Amino acid sequence: MFKLENQVALVTGAARGIGRRVAESLADAGAQVVLADFSDWEEDITEIGKGIFGVRLDVTDPARVKEVVGNVVQRFERIDVLVNNAGIVRDNLLIRMKEEEWASVIATNLNGVFFLTKEVVAKMMRKRYGRIINISSIVGQMGNPGQANYVASKAGVIGFTKAVAREVASRNITVNAIAPGYVATPMTENLGEKAKQDLLGMVPLGRMGSVDDIANGVLYLASEEAGYITGHVLNINGGMYM
Repeated sequence: MFKLENQVALVTGAARGIGRRVAESLADAGAQVVLADFSDWEEDITEIGKGIFGVRLDVTDPARVKEVVGNVVQRFERIDVLVNNAGIVRDNLLIRMKEEEWASVIATNLNGVFFLTKEVVAKMMRKRYGRIINISSIVGQMGNPGQANYVASKAGVIGFTKAVAREVASRNITVNAIAPGYVATPMTENLGEKAKQDLLGMVPLGRMGSVDDIANGVLYLASEEAGYITGHVLNINGGMYM
């Protein structure tokens, strides 16, 4: 098992689903983990479990992002691992898509990654160490009808990952992305049974992914063992896109 003792991790979009399981896995590996989410958590960093802390954060607000990152560093002295997981969907066909549906998805899924990474990477550069893991999506690689906004945001995350990886590699900071396929989460529970079966028919491994599948990928990319991997997109999709 990968070890992250004496490390500090910040995970966004971590109240439930993939983000929550990622945070729990990092904590199980020995890290102090701050879960940041637009939720009912307190404005101040509050302990919510052994080695796990929660803080309210709207990733679309750069001033609040700066404040939270500063508070994390003040309390824990550093941030070793950043997982940009916060994301929303506002699905619609392009011809019907409202400007707000486009703008809100880009603001959360792409601008939020920019705001967090910019603040955190400055702290990592001083320590000359860091692991940044951005959660993209299979649809950012293959497209999906009715999700032009979401697809654009997740494709943007991949391009952003590769650019920043080149910028900070000399400081011993790796930047990678994970592109999950269809994962059993509260977001996918709303799919009808026929839609689920249609999706499963497209997956060579014949099952939906689990939050543990994604968390295991994050844990590896956050570890010392992945120190020679950067600018990479790790596909965790059961073979749905190769």
